[in-house]
Amino acid sequence: MKKKYKILIHIVYWIYIINQGLFPFYINKLDSANLENYIYFKDVFINTVLNIFSFYTIYFSFRQLLKIRLKPLNILAVILLILLITSIRVPLNFGFWKYIGHLPKKDLVFNSDWVWNEFRLVIITGIYAVLIRFMIDWFDSQKLKDELINQQQSSELALLRSQVNPHFLFNTLNNIYSLVYKKSDEAPAAVMKLSRIMRYMLYDSNSNVVQLEKEVDYLKSFIELQELRINQTDYVDFQIEGDNENQTIAPMLLIPFVENAFKHGGKNHTPGIIISLKSINGKITFEVTNFKKKNLLVQNDEIGGIGLQNIKRRLELLYPGKHELQILDEEDKFYIKLEVQTTN
Repeated sequence: MKKKYKILIHIVYWIYIINQGLFPFYINKLDSANLENYIYFKDVFINTVLNIFSFYTIYFSFRQLLKIRLKPLNILAVILLILLITSIRVPLNFGFWKYIGHLPKKDLVFNSDWVWNEFRLVIITGIYAVLIRFMIDWFDSQKLKDELINQQQSSELALLRSQVNPHFLFNTLNNIYSLVYKKSDEAPAAVMKLSRIMRYMLYDSNSNVVQLEKEVDYLKSFIELQELRINQTDYVDFQIEGDNENQTIAPMLLIPFVENAFKHGGKNHTPGIIISLKSINGKITFEVTNFKKKNLLVQNDEIGGIGLQNIKRRLELLYPGKHELQILDEEDKFYIKLEVQTTN
């Protein structure tokens, strides 16, 4: 739910509460004693201020209370919170009336009625706070669920359109055919690399996460086939550091940046592409630098057939608040740095 709609819900609620308090005035059901010195309006004002305090204390504490998994402790925490708010409201209410209420001293008596009335108002206000919190959280969860479904469908379509690249596959098969025709010893290895790529793309990438080691193997096979295509085996400098076996990552997350590097890289540098992958203490850092072809205008919104905005959105959904993407587009090179904090 958008922030403005959340604010609107709160505004409507407080308009309703204030008008509910003023309802007897609207229908002329107040006697002269209540109207004298604006006593009734002061009462509405004081109760509104105290209700705002109670409402937002419960509203912002509610999520923390839900995190308590033991039910007895959860119930105890709720009771203690209600008693705490009541214990704060009682002297505040008494103090308001003493200093700004201007009630006659004989009417200003601190007794159990004050405590009961404040306790009752805390319960009523708390129920409203919990209901509104539930409603807003439900809308937020539904929106996130819909976005995840739509993003998953979009990503699957994008994978089919861009990563099973007919042009790449056609060139690779031609190169493999050439190796076979020449009876090269590299032909069987090339077929196995292509097989691993296709298997990973069709099967392993259907999971929510995969071992980082599998993603690395996929990147290596892709790089080796591309080097085979351009007939330059030292074109890529791929440096790996850290623990890949016990780390997981969303599948196909890194390949668009490597595809982009090959797509826009020139052959006037050796290596033409520099890749660094570090996995240390649950943090994955992935850097790709490629030197551009001369006289090439790189489209900044296109990376490996998947729009840059789509990649950013996928990162937001998969790793909200746990990633950072830096992109540097210079005249002669293109650099990206992706940092992902995983849960492992």
